Amino acid sequence: MKWTDHEAALFDLDGVLTPTADIHMAAWSAMFNDFLASRGIEEPFTDADYYACIDGRPRYEGVATFLASRGIELPEGDPSDEPGAETIAGLGNRKNDFFIKALDSEGIDAYPGAISLVEKLADLGIPMAVVSSSRNAAPVLAEAGLTDWFEMVVDGVVAERENLAGKPDPACFLYAAEVLGIDPADAVVVEDALSGVEAGAAGGFGMVVGIDRGAGADELLAAGADLVVEDCGELL
Repeated sequence: MKWTDHEAALFDLDGVLTPTADIHMAAWSAMFNDFLASRGIEEPFTDADYYACIDGRPRYEGVATFLASRGIELPEGDPSDEPGAETIAGLGNRKNDFFIKALDSEGIDAYPGAISLVEKLADLGIPMAVVSSSRNAAPVLAEAGLTDWFEMVVDGVVAERENLAGKPDPACFLYAAEVLGIDPADAVVVEDALSGVEAGAAGGFGMVVGIDRGAGADELLAAGADLVVEDCGELL
């Protein structure tokens, strides 16, 4: 990577900067397997389901995508639904409860390679932003000590406020580039999710880097990544 050829870096959060993807995956698994068991469905929610239906998508969209893959229909519900409600929103809220409890009890540290890369880009004067589907981006960044490195954060809260479509739509990445005053063709997207890589490719960004945390290098390349590595430290 010759970073001086680029004018900005847009990072996904979970699985790229922090290992929160592991906590998210465990929370999704706990929630969905409880739900499936309550309906007498023996086929469990798996890692493959996570990567195919959940990873990188907004929370409620992820719920809806997984349920559709199993032929299960539930009402959409409302974000104010109780976590126990059998609605798409209720299941999403229940998953979030699992996640917040795990984050509070376990904490989170940034990947060492991510810290090294962010420090280098700061030294080069390259603007950086976080573009995450999560509504928990702010507390995760704060817990990991990363908040001050980024000029802006476009997360699930901002996406809702600005009426931005979630990944794999490129709207959130394009919004970040616009606010930074950067042409997408001059920016790098760094993502670990297939939906995020698809969003970067669809947005016409100058380079899309896939971080392979389990989605698969071939799959990330097929989704539109120009380069696949296993850790941000390889981009130094």
